[in-house]
Amino acid sequence: MPRFSIIVPSHGVEGRLSLALDSVLAQSFGDFELIPVCDAPDAPGADVAAGYAERDSRVAPVHSPPSAGPSGARNTGMRAATGAYLLFLDGDDVLVPGALGALADRLDATGDVDVLYFEHERTPWWEGEPTRPAEPLLAKAPPEAFAPGRAPEVTGVSLPAWSAAYRRAFLTGHRLAFPDGHFTDVGFGGLVTVAAERMAVLRAVVVRHLLRRQGSRLNQPGAHHVELLDQTELVLTRAAERGLSGARAEALFEQLFAAVLRTAAHPRRLPSRKRAFFRRAARLYRRHRPAGFRRPGGSLGVQHRLLAAGAYTAFRTLRGANRAATGAAGSVPRPRLLRTRLRYWRQLRRPLDPDLAVYCAYWGRGYACSPAAIHAKARELAPHIRSVFLVEADQAHAMPKDVDHAVIGSRRYWEVLARATYLVNNANFAEGVVKRAGSVHVQTQHGTPLKKMGVDQSTYPVVAAATGSFAKLLGRVDRWDYNLSSNRHSTQVWERAFPGSYEALEYGYPRNDVYCTATAEDVARIRRELGVPEGRTAVLYAPTHRDHHTGFEPGLDLEAFCEEVGEDVVVLLRAHYFYDRGRGGGTGRIIDVTAHRSSEDVCLAADALITDYSSIMFDYANLDRPIVVYADDWEVYQETRGVYFDLPAAPPGPVTRTPQELARVFRDGSYAGPGSRALRAAFRERFCQFDDGRAAERVVRRVLLGEPPEAIPPVLPLARRVPAPAAAPLVRS
Repeated sequence: MPRFSIIVPSHGVEGRLSLALDSVLAQSFGDFELIPVCDAPDAPGADVAAGYAERDSRVAPVHSPPSAGPSGARNTGMRAATGAYLLFLDGDDVLVPGALGALADRLDATGDVDVLYFEHERTPWWEGEPTRPAEPLLAKAPPEAFAPGRAPEVTGVSLPAWSAAYRRAFLTGHRLAFPDGHFTDVGFGGLVTVAAERMAVLRAVVVRHLLRRQGSRLNQPGAHHVELLDQTELVLTRAAERGLSGARAEALFEQLFAAVLRTAAHPRRLPSRKRAFFRRAARLYRRHRPAGFRRPGGSLGVQHRLLAAGAYTAFRTLRGANRAATGAAGSVPRPRLLRTRLRYWRQLRRPLDPDLAVYCAYWGRGYACSPAAIHAKARELAPHIRSVFLVEADQAHAMPKDVDHAVIGSRRYWEVLARATYLVNNANFAEGVVKRAGSVHVQTQHGTPLKKMGVDQSTYPVVAAATGSFAKLLGRVDRWDYNLSSNRHSTQVWERAFPGSYEALEYGYPRNDVYCTATAEDVARIRRELGVPEGRTAVLYAPTHRDHHTGFEPGLDLEAFCEEVGEDVVVLLRAHYFYDRGRGGGTGRIIDVTAHRSSEDVCLAADALITDYSSIMFDYANLDRPIVVYADDWEVYQETRGVYFDLPAAPPGPVTRTPQELARVFRDGSYAGPGSRALRAAFRERFCQFDDGRAAERVVRRVLLGEPPEAIPPVLPLARRVPAPAAAPLVRS
């Protein structure tokens, strides 16, 4: 039997799960089993947990459906546990170094106890000093093991479940489990305290709790706050059944109603039925108030009196009832011109148009990327939705004739932004755009992240300076309702880089649908439009942007490359979209396609890809065509931009460091040989998970048509997909 079983639910925190698991496996005390609880065998967290289980026999994942909630996940872990003591660790928290050793030493000193409470550290997600909220409470407890009556204030109600170690035999003997619903820690903590006969405390931090940027889910508005009363009633009823009396009953009662009063005092937590909540709380208060209970002093004591009397109006007055809504001034949009600002504000006072959708790509560069793919599919599947594409004035001429558009900054631009129900973007809408209640914002993203993104950029000075205010960035993230992902790697990165309350849609990138739907005729047509000579091998060269460069630097002598690899090769040069106002044209062997509207078309035309660290490699891999990485400055890029994984260690094809190496793999054909294919297959397995040609359809059905998740077409397995054909078999002279 292991000394400890550590149970780690993973729902909603898959992006940080590895930090929690690493913190356990790095402990110097090794007598434990680690039980990650995942939503399902194919869920994002399950992939992470399975990898750990393969490497360490102490890791034993189990599964609990999201519908079972946190209580179901923990109870599932408890049933699987075999350790003498159980610990619960949220998936985005960590054990501090030496934590398990300190717990083992303390239990050796106290002997078997039913519950060992310990301190935890609350760490702000961005800035601020960590706090130790349990320290004052646990400081009052005796230094040795004690009966609950000696320290009645240690009730467990005010401590999270992951701030204690529980003897498994005690829990099973009393049939203790986490109650269903919200505020399950309150219910579990109270039930444990009622049943416990021997306790101890460890006055040291064991768990480091990372505060979520969006705050605790329990503090969000909603009807779930009524369940706090359910948990309160459950605990007080059990206490009455066991005959709990005296100081223990009073401390338990006072701490439970401290939580109830905090909720009652925040009207925004209860968008409806505030009075009903208060009335039920008053009934519970009167029914379970211990004989001789002395109310606390000061304002809190007044609240107790008003609750006991059921005086809702007086209670609300005391707590600042009927306060005017604040923050309205901060939400006023800020278009540059006063007249436009006022016009936009007037439009915001009109109802949303339920059949209006607004799209934008790359800050108004035109009809492109996933917003264009979703727009096209919406016209097919949801023709009742009127769509408007937003575009910069100098790109309006390039918009398709049959696509309604509005010029950014114009009067109509602000009108449609104010009234659209659906807003789709692959970047972000302007700072002044207001997220209206009932509107739905879809963030499509525009690539799989290799380089650091969002708040992960903060430790890279050059990038952070270009990003600007991270507070403003996160304000834009707060507008997102849905965030698209094309692979599990992206899902986990977005969770860390853009912390928010949006829902991740693992549907694939709509712009990549064409890689599974384009025909040989489409490929031939695109090559003719780009000027690729018949019978030539077209190699796409697509380097990424360097934050430490002031302009586009190709990084490779393309003329020399063409001379080295032979006459049958032409190069399609596509610089990063930051430079799409560039030269165009080129020599007969080098065709500049930087300004071409569609990167998807360019990829379809290419027989092979050369890139450095551009996210185009992840998209191009869907075509299952050769990819060569030209990583001449990988170490510099890592240091200045930051990356999420070691690309040279897991590349999509051969990795070259010099122009000579690059030319050689094309001369000898190894760029398309068996080794290249093996690397590409592993890369595709990891990063082409959801791009099966139906991503746009899934988005339209889920977002615009409101179909339930279970009705959305499932992702076709990678082995069953047929990529768009290349122009011709690759043959070397």
